[in-house]
Order: sequence, then C-alpha cells, then structure tokens
Amino acid sequence: MLRNSSRMLASSSRSALSRSGARTLVVARNVAKPQVARLAIKPQQNFIFRSAFHSSSLLLAETVKVPQMAESITEGTLKQWSKQVGDSVSQDEEIATIETDKIDVSVNAPMAGKIVELLAEEDSTVTVGQDLFKIEPGEGGGSGSGEASEKDKSQPSGAAKSEAKDAQEGNRDQAAPEAAKEKGASEEVHQKQDQKAPALDKSSEEKPAPKKEESAPKPASKKEEKPKKDEGAKQEKALGSRNEIRVKMSRMRQTISTRLKASQNAAASLTTFNEIDMSSLMEFRKLYKDQILKVDGVKLGFMSAFAKASCLALKEIPAANASIEGDSIVYRDYVDLSVAVATPKGLVTPIVRNAESMGLIEIEQAIAELGKKARDNKLGIEDMSGGTFTISNGGVFGSLYGTPIINLPQAAVLGMHSIKEKPVVVNGQIVIRPIMVVALTYDHRLLDGREAVTFLVRVKEYIEDSRRMLLPSPL
Repeated sequence: MLRNSSRMLASSSRSALSRSGARTLVVARNVAKPQVARLAIKPQQNFIFRSAFHSSSLLLAETVKVPQMAESITEGTLKQWSKQVGDSVSQDEEIATIETDKIDVSVNAPMAGKIVELLAEEDSTVTVGQDLFKIEPGEGGGSGSGEASEKDKSQPSGAAKSEAKDAQEGNRDQAAPEAAKEKGASEEVHQKQDQKAPALDKSSEEKPAPKKEESAPKPASKKEEKPKKDEGAKQEKALGSRNEIRVKMSRMRQTISTRLKASQNAAASLTTFNEIDMSSLMEFRKLYKDQILKVDGVKLGFMSAFAKASCLALKEIPAANASIEGDSIVYRDYVDLSVAVATPKGLVTPIVRNAESMGLIEIEQAIAELGKKARDNKLGIEDMSGGTFTISNGGVFGSLYGTPIINLPQAAVLGMHSIKEKPVVVNGQIVIRPIMVVALTYDHRLLDGREAVTFLVRVKEYIEDSRRMLLPSPL
C-alpha cells in the first residue's frame, strides 16, 4: 500500500511539473509576441515619418515664370513641354519651348529638383512674367527612384500572382478526380438513354430524304442589274485617298506671311535682271578653296564674293542701303547684311554686322556660324534684329531666276540663282560659259531705275573681274 501511494504521489508531482512547464512556455510565448510586434512597428513609424517630411517639402516648391524674351516681344506660344509632372530635372535642363514671332525660346530649370505642377497647356499663349510651372528643389537629373519604386511594386504583384497560380493548380489537382467521376457518370446516363430510345429514330435516320424538285434558275431582271452597275461605278469613283489634314500655322509662319504681304502692299516693288559670267570667280575659288579650308577651316563659296561686291556697290548707290521712316529717308554708312537662310520652320534672315569692313574669309566665317545657329534653332533676337540690305541665294535649290520680296524697311534685295552653262559671244566667238541670272528687287519710292540698274551692273563687274574689288573706286 505504501509503495502504491508513493508511486501515485510521484506521478502526480510529475504531471504537475509538466503542467507548470507548459504554462511557463505559454506565458513566455505570450510575452515574446508584443516584443515582436513592437519591432515590426518601428519601420512603419519611420516610414510614416519620412513620408510626412517629404510632404512638408512641397511647401518649398518654387514657381517659375515666363522669362523676358526681348524688348519687342511680350508674348509667345507654348510649343511643347519637354518634361512632365513628377520628372526629375537637373539645373539648366530644358523644361519647355516658347515659340515667338522670330525665334524659339527655351525655358530651363533654375535649379535641380522635381516638376510638381504645370501651369499652362501646350499651344496656349503665354505672356512675359506669367506663372509657367512649379519645381520642388532636390536632387535631380535622374529617374532612379521612380524605377526602383516600380520594381518594388512589380515584385509583390509577381509574388501574389505566383501564390494565386499555385493555389489554382492545387485546386485543379483536387478537382480532377471529381471531374472524372462526374464525366463517367454522365456517359453512363447517355448510354442508358440511347438504349431506351425508340427504334423509329434509327429507321428515320437510315431512310434517305425525298429529293426536292430542282427549279430552273430564273434570269435576273434588268431592273436588278442596273443597281449593281451603279454600285460598281460608285466604288470605282471612291478609289484613292481624299483625306485632309488641318495644321495650325506656327507663330513664325504667321509673322512671315504678315510681313511679306505688308511689303507687297507698302513698297513700290520693281525687279531688274542681269546675267553674270561666273568663269573668273569659279577659277578663283578652285585655286584657293583647299588652302583656305586647311588654314582657316571654312569653305570658300560664292556668297562672300557677292556680299563684298554688294557692299562696294552700296557705297556708290547709298539709296539701296537706306530706309524710309515717316517722311524722312535714313542713309547709313555701314552695311548690316541680312542673309536669307531656309530652315524647316521657315525663312529667317540672320545679320552679318558691319559687312563692309570684312574680307571674304571673315564674311564666310560669319555666314557659316549664323547658318549653323539657324539650323540648330539657336538664333537669338540680337542675331535677327536690324539689317539694311538682304541677299537671298535661291540657286542652292536649283532656281533659274525669280523676283525676291523686299524685307521692309529695307530698300532692296539681291537674288542669286543657279549657274547654267550657256552659249555666249566673246570677242566675236560663240563659247560656252557658266552663267548666273541675278535679280534686284528695289523700292521705287527710294531708288529710280537708273540707280537700280547701276547697282546691279557694278555687282556684275566685281564678280566677273574680282580684281576690281581691290581698286579704291569703280572704273
């Protein structure tokens, strides 16, 4: 009895100890859970703190206004936005382009940061000083944060898709045996129904169907044929595209059309022509163009020779370099030469300042620089304002001859054209010479016919014998 009682006491103590141990484990687990929860909350608190700090920096966003473009330009058309809301930009990076009457003005970021808001729409008219966009200062020049966030977003979505796919595959595996059972049961039911079906159905299926009497096709009436012919004719007429595209005129094109029409309406335009033998100038260019390109890095063309000849002729005929202002005539002792340059956006006339004091190579360098700036859309207002005389070279496009339009308030414009070989009489002999037709359109209010013809003859003499340019006065 004593042994049994001691055994019972030992077993009861052991069970009590095991219960107490289990309770301590449960308590320990319950105690550990809040600690883990606290640790999990910390990154969320940090994340909330960072997002609040980031949102507070929105108050630091600065508003960028439409910059001052030129004294005579007060508005323009917002051509395009190079950046959108949320894009990171670096300092001096182009944000928008404003099209004016003469040039395109780039609006750059005053600092590095992120675009917060755009305050104007494309193709809308903006004025100088108007609010254009808002930028939030910060580190710019890259979109790495946006890419990282997109990757973070794509990863959980991909994991969720894989989990959903696994779950679907598990459900399919479980549902496969059940579907097989249902399929077997449905097949048995169909077999029983086929056995119970009456034999009449089989006999009716075996017997061939009675043949129907084939009726002879009736000839179509003439009334029915006429509409078909009309439809075919309509389809033939409809062949070929007849689409129309309506494009809004650019501000530069509107200005060009307005000024050219105003020139036709205001000036008493008249054009005189002459032919120039280009043999001497072409021989001169052939002898020295390679050496000039090697030493000065510029190609020797025909434009510099015509520019120099025009400057010398303008000294003799100052009225061709004058302009009308009110009831007065303004004469100038300098020549600001406007050179017509064709660009994809339209015709522009950058200016070579004081061309009368330049040599051939200096004129070529100035023209090449202005042409490059025009093609790269980097001409400024100062490059195009003013001008006392214009030279237009339509010969680069193959023009045989034409009548250029005066660029008001100027008095005349010289037009160059393509060079063609023609038979001419030289010293009683018929020879083939390269001939260029030149044209001078002048304002008859300032120049008379004698002065205009004299000017063009002087240009002809200088080009046909370039040694005349070295003489102090024309012979």
